Amino acid sequence: MFAKATLKFLDELAANNNRNWFAANKSRYESLVRDPALEFISAMAPALEKFAPHFRADPRKMGGSLMRVFRDTRFSRDKTPYKTNIGIQFRHELGKGNVHAPGFYVHIATDELFLAVGCWRPDSDALGRIRDLIAKDPKKWFSARDHKKFVSEWELTGDSLTRPPRGYAADHPAIDDLKRKDFIGIAPLTLAEATGSGLVRLASTRFAASAPLMSFLCEALEVQY
Repeated sequence: MFAKATLKFLDELAANNNRNWFAANKSRYESLVRDPALEFISAMAPALEKFAPHFRADPRKMGGSLMRVFRDTRFSRDKTPYKTNIGIQFRHELGKGNVHAPGFYVHIATDELFLAVGCWRPDSDALGRIRDLIAKDPKKWFSARDHKKFVSEWELTGDSLTRPPRGYAADHPAIDDLKRKDFIGIAPLTLAEATGSGLVRLASTRFAASAPLMSFLCEALEVQY
């Protein structure tokens, strides 16, 4: 699947991030980046069916689990047209393509290799639902957050508010978690893991271990895990 040549291509793209170069090297992008990514996505489908049957591995070239190579530059000072990483998201069947919905994520780049799970920058409604469940049942939250299965593979991370969010008591036992703006777990990958033959097995094992967190988030958002 992914090889060192994949990362070398991403480095070349970073150094030549323009439409003319990409057009001249499109076949290399397809063989070194797109096709291995789609192969990985297809290989993940049976595993997801076992431990997270309501999440989808969609190997379509466009609109599936492989995120677009084209950057959205409309509101960015950086006008380079292409992403220099591979982003793969296994979304909930009800996620409707929303990158902020609960999901499993794979990030392949020269400077960052990692797996991620959870909700990144959930919208205000989703964030409120997650906070409300934590506030209502902190024991359930602590059980998910500190579950031996989860912490064996994942580190809970993301941005937080500096002050308690409006409507939540500052002395709530879970106030540090109620301040969170992201509910994501991160598991770094080594270069050998990302380019090795065991990536599907490794990703499946780690994603399956995130069930305590993912189940809690899905319950909060009233979707099936």
